[in-house]
Amino acid sequence: MGTPSGGGIRILRAADRTATVWKNGGGVTREIAAWPEDSGMDDFGWRVSLAEVAADGPFSAFPGIGRTLTLAEGAGMDLTVGGVRRLVDERYAPQDFPGDEPTHCRLLSGPVVNFNVMYRRGAVEARTAVVRGRSARTVAPGETLLVVALEGPAVLERPGGLVELLPYDAALVTGPLDCPVRTDGRAAVVLLGPAR
Repeated sequence: MGTPSGGGIRILRAADRTATVWKNGGGVTREIAAWPEDSGMDDFGWRVSLAEVAADGPFSAFPGIGRTLTLAEGAGMDLTVGGVRRLVDERYAPQDFPGDEPTHCRLLSGPVVNFNVMYRRGAVEARTAVVRGRSARTVAPGETLLVVALEGPAVLERPGGLVELLPYDAALVTGPLDCPVRTDGRAAVVLLGPAR
């Protein structure tokens, strides 16, 4: 997936991200990582971001894209996805839905922050989990693991020492590499690779 051979870890600090307006103008997003790195909103293979939703309204449509949304802050949302109602009111519980279905959002009680994983169906496979405690992941050649501290700090064990991720900091791990993660809060762990 366009990753260097031999495995490696790149730290992506929350403080270095800039806010950009949504594709449809209805909110603000901060991109954590995307592949290919220079891709835009219309040609990414995968893209992971934090989205701030401050008002009711439609989500941007992304043809051919699968989405996994995880509520990170706030009371939640009442979504209508392709005419079907879906309540998103539990924090740290990943929810999968198609990015190309018309989606409307009604906030339950004030603004929310969503951890958002988007991937091109048929080309990329993305598996999102939220972990607590210690979790070990093996990243195979050709795979990428993205670890994001969602609640409290997280610690990544790597050859040569530990790396602390503060809230919303991320680590981009390319395989082959073993990557133990531990946190007393919550961390999102996204495994990305070619579709099978």
